[in-house]
Parts: sequence; C-alpha cells; structure tokens
Amino acid sequence: MISQSIKILILAGISFLTALAFIPLLIKFLDKFHLHKQIRSQASAPVYYSLHKHKENTPNGGGIIIWSTVLLIALFILLLSDLFGGVFSYLNFVDRAQTYLPLAAMLIAAILGLADDALGALRIGPNGGGLKVSQKIIVYTILAAIGGFWFYYRLGWDFLYIPFVGNIYVGWWYIPIFMFIIIASAFSANETDGLDGLAGGVMLFAFGSLAAIAFILGKYDLAAFSATVIGALLAFLWFNIYPARFFMGDTGSMALGITMGVIVMLTNTALFLPFFGFILVVESLSVIVQMTSKRLFKKKVFISTPIHHHFEAIGWHETKITMRFWIVSVVFCALGLILFLMSKFLFLIK
Repeated sequence: MISQSIKILILAGISFLTALAFIPLLIKFLDKFHLHKQIRSQASAPVYYSLHKHKENTPNGGGIIIWSTVLLIALFILLLSDLFGGVFSYLNFVDRAQTYLPLAAMLIAAILGLADDALGALRIGPNGGGLKVSQKIIVYTILAAIGGFWFYYRLGWDFLYIPFVGNIYVGWWYIPIFMFIIIASAFSANETDGLDGLAGGVMLFAFGSLAAIAFILGKYDLAAFSATVIGALLAFLWFNIYPARFFMGDTGSMALGITMGVIVMLTNTALFLPFFGFILVVESLSVIVQMTSKRLFKKKVFISTPIHHHFEAIGWHETKITMRFWIVSVVFCALGLILFLMSKFLFLIK
C-alpha cells in the first residue's frame, strides 16, 4: 500500500510539471488559431454580456492541457513499460479492468468538446456560436447510452451500491441509471465552467475524493489515473485563477464531467456523487429551475443562471464567489468521504 501511495504521488507530480511546462505553448497555439472566447450577444443574454464582455477574446480551450497531459503520460509510460519494464512498469497505470474506460471516455468527450469550442470561436451556431444546450444533451445522451450498454452487457454490471445497505440488484435499470449519472455529470460540469478558477477547483476536489475512494477500494491504477488528472488540474488552475489567462472550454469540462461519471460507476459510488459534486448539482439545478419557471410562469427565479452569475449580478466579485464555492465543495467532499467510510465500516461489521 505504501508503494502504491508513492506511485500515486509521483504520477501527480509528473502530471503537474508536464502540464505546467506545456501551458505556455498551448496559449500560443490557442492565440495562433484564434480559439478565443466569444461572449453571447447583449440581445440574447443581457446580464451575462454586461458581466463578461471584458473577457471576450480570452483564449478558450485550456482544458486541452488537462486531458492531453493525462493521455500522453499514460501512453508514454505504457510504451516505456513495454520496452524497458522496471520503474516504468511500476508507474504504469493503464489497466484493462480499471482505466481503459475512463481513458477512452476522456478522449472521446474531449474531442467532441473541442469541436464545440472551435464552433464557438468561429461563431458557427446560435447565440454567438457553438452547440445549443439541447444539442449538447443529445451528445451526452449518445455517449451515456454507449457506456451504459457496455457496462451492462459487456461487463455484466447490474447492481447499485446503496449506502449503509449494500449492493442492490437493479437489472436492466442499470442502463438508465448509468445514463442519468453521465448526462448529469457532463451537463453540470459544463454549467459550472463560468468563472475564473471555479470549475477547475470544484473538479480538483471531486477527483481528489474519487482518488481516495479508488485507493480505499484497492483500485490503485484508477486512483493513479485520478491523481494524474489532479496534477494536470493543479497546473491548469495556476493559469486559470483570476484573472484567467485562458478558459477551460467544453473540451475540458466535457472531458472531466464524463470521466468523473465513469469513475463513479466503476467504483459503484453513484449515490455519493451529490456530495463530491455538490456545487455541480447546485449549478445545474439553478439552470433547470430557471428554465422551468420561465417556461411555465414567464418569470425568472434568478437574475441570471447558472447561479454563480446570479451572485455576480447582485454585486459579489467573482473571486469571492469562486472561493466560497470552493469552501462549500471541500466541506461536502469531506462529508461524502466520511459517509462512505462509515457505510463501508458498518457493512463490514454486520
């Protein structure tokens, strides 16, 4: 266990330093190809426009550094492990049972998200460019359906862990449950990416919690994978905190959201996700409540959504919002881990 802990720390450090070294090159790449943030027009989103018009043309797609670092490290160490073995075999975390699926999910989601960022930069699409929310939901649904059928039919997963109860057989209901988790994770991550450092920090705490759970469950390669994500996220945040040098973009939020959902299903901790992603839940619920109220009652509940824009509109500086959301996220992640440990302990002594 100690050797696995050391491995996880080494990989997190390698990931952080690698991402940190390549970020200046990424910024030049984003500037060269004009992959910049385009703010929605004043007519379509007046409150958002007034709050964020000064951020237009900031490089967008910084999430590339997160997933590319993770995938490159995984591939590079795997190659060196096959060629030389030794320490590289020790550091290798590419495992068929534990990390094939999150690595594949991260890559596919990242590419789709990058395509959306490119459409936004080129102003192709409604409201200034990019996919509409409904179109994103369709993409999430397709990816989630593929994953759900794979888990159920290929891997034979047909049970769900209920805290303080144990595994409950759910049969084919596992597929819609899986789909809901993935869609909710992707949608919520995308909605949270709206202030400097907000999504990066919230995701950092969530992946930290998931790494701890994977380690406790003995899924050490999955924990190492999560640690690699954490290292890259730390480097990303170094440049993304206020005032952000670049934004995460859909390529980052979609990759992280869907990957988080896959890890939750691999560790069978879906019902703990509302704790690890508490801010994500609040952000997405604020959007759903706002849309429902406007459609049914023709009235707005919030000045602007997601809810972090509401707090901006009432006068909170975005750094205050980000820091307070980080604090709430840390508290709920800690609470989720405590409940997970209590549940496992009580289940063992029964």
